[in-house]
Amino acid sequence: MKLPLYWLDAFTSEIFRGNPAAIVPLDAWLPDALLQKIAFENGLSETAFFVRTGPAHFHLRWFSPPAMEVDLCGHATLATAWTLFHHLGQPGDVVTFDSRSGPLPVTRCTDGKLELDFPATPVAAEQDAEVARITAAALGQSPAWLGRSRFDCFAVLPDAGSVRALRPDLTQVAALGGRGLVVTAPGDNTCDFVSRFFAPQTGIPEDPVTGSAHCALMPYWAARLGKNKLHARQVSSRGGELWCELAGDRVKIAGRCALYLRGEISV
Repeated sequence: MKLPLYWLDAFTSEIFRGNPAAIVPLDAWLPDALLQKIAFENGLSETAFFVRTGPAHFHLRWFSPPAMEVDLCGHATLATAWTLFHHLGQPGDVVTFDSRSGPLPVTRCTDGKLELDFPATPVAAEQDAEVARITAAALGQSPAWLGRSRFDCFAVLPDAGSVRALRPDLTQVAALGGRGLVVTAPGDNTCDFVSRFFAPQTGIPEDPVTGSAHCALMPYWAARLGKNKLHARQVSSRGGELWCELAGDRVKIAGRCALYLRGEISV
């Protein structure tokens, strides 16, 4: 069986930057075990699979290599929508993906970006002293503030330079449980806030750009900075940028993609 495959770098306009995702369009769902094997073979943090369910509606699922289907993935959703609009001739300006996190609309913007519409996952203060101890050991310092969202542990550092220079102890990060650790700080003169994301417990030592983490980052920074539209940078070695808006209980996240590979796989 032959299947098309698209490999895009998300949240960037240049290849070799942003976060790579593999996109596999399907006519109908294949067995989960096969989808997981394809994700493992691709070796990227996520492979997205989708099946059309209507003219502008699709069922979307994301798989990561270490034998798991994930609940929410921003960069692979952006890359899927980019594939539809730019490489598969999808008409109109909006597509909606049905997912494990509910309906996820994606809109084509007038400036060439695509905008995700995701559920907000607000952060609450972490009260567990053991979590605070492990986080400090992981970071080599006590964060200025510690919280937890639905998915992740959340640590705030004093400045962007501290986030860029961070070399965490990944064994300690994995001990925090959950999906991963978001580390963030106020931005410098290039953006409103910066972040990095570490998830060794799910097989990803550091994720280059994590759209879904901004579902927690935006409620926090919107409240702290007093504005609902913010420009964010994820300052991993590959780097990426996101234009975000808090809209009630939703977070809108806009970005671009760059096509690296278009081909066919045999399974």
